[in-house]
Amino acid sequence: MLNVSALYTEYPNDKGEIIKAAQDVSFHVPEGKLFTLLGPSGCGKTTTLRSIAGLERPRSGDITVDKVTVYSSDKNIFIAPNKRKFGMVFQSYAIWPHMNVFNNVAFPLKVGARKFTPKETEDKVMRVLSAVGLEQYAQREATKMSGGQQQRLALARALVMEPKLLLLDEPLSNLDAKLRERMRFELKRMQREFGLTTIYVTHDQGEALALSHEIAVMNAGHIIQIGSPRTIYDRPCNKFVADFVGLTNFLEATIELQDAQPDSYRVSTCIGQLTVSSGERFGRGDAAVVSVRPEDIELFERRPDGANVIEGKVDFRVFLGEYMDCQVMVGQRKVMARVHPSFTAPVGTPVYLKIDPEKCIMIQDDIEYRKTA
Repeated sequence: MLNVSALYTEYPNDKGEIIKAAQDVSFHVPEGKLFTLLGPSGCGKTTTLRSIAGLERPRSGDITVDKVTVYSSDKNIFIAPNKRKFGMVFQSYAIWPHMNVFNNVAFPLKVGARKFTPKETEDKVMRVLSAVGLEQYAQREATKMSGGQQQRLALARALVMEPKLLLLDEPLSNLDAKLRERMRFELKRMQREFGLTTIYVTHDQGEALALSHEIAVMNAGHIIQIGSPRTIYDRPCNKFVADFVGLTNFLEATIELQDAQPDSYRVSTCIGQLTVSSGERFGRGDAAVVSVRPEDIELFERRPDGANVIEGKVDFRVFLGEYMDCQVMVGQRKVMARVHPSFTAPVGTPVYLKIDPEKCIMIQDDIEYRKTA
């Protein structure tokens, strides 16, 4: 449905320096799917979204939507933003303060190229207001709406034109934590109910994991990895992705030997010998990094059976309601484990860490990560 190919977008900053916002960005989004551009501030995700919308003119590349080219540097094509007929919701919502809820949503229908009768306009507006749960507020002043209601109003205004493509630029960032969580479910429900092809921009890993069919992790203008939420989280391609998407423990490692299984290795780490998993090829003596998520580390007061059992000592505990974060000292190294709150071993108690080899992910110690982190 959407194809972005070899997109380069650059612009000068206040000092006249060239900012390389998007560098060789390429991806494909099937019809009806939600695709997220995830990354830290300044990584190029919003510039990429604005390039798709037509609000930025790239230096080179191609953008096609439903087999229609909206931008091509080779063919000298640039379709104006208002003619692309995409829906877009900004971080600020951009609600018209002098209009009520109904007129805010009706505005795109009144100024568009196609003219609608008053009855058609009313039907379309009330249909999307009903979809976002605001039909009873049609005559209310837009400025009298809560933050969550304004977010849904902005979404309704984007949906009323039945866009081929919906572009969302950090639409939940202005909401408080509980409302943001609730709106994630609302967004996911509406996106799937309407079958909307959606590009979602966020720096919030939780939003990306909860909403997306597929995620592109960006850094310094480049896409680092594209994959499903589970792949991005469970199988990060390098240290940057592992560190940015969720909490993890990084353990420096040296390859000792490859096990009988082709993707299994025996390694020496800063906390002891471990059996680990890797989709990449390593040779004996190679340096690497093992990534282990805190929730994948089990803690026991008595030594358990099985592989990857390491002895340590509880150094710090933080109760967080549904789980507990425990910092464990293994020699001189601190390791974070996330366990059930029923684990009550006090600080200073010897404990045993057990880690499933399938959850010990070995990755390259990428130099680029150290440059940009």
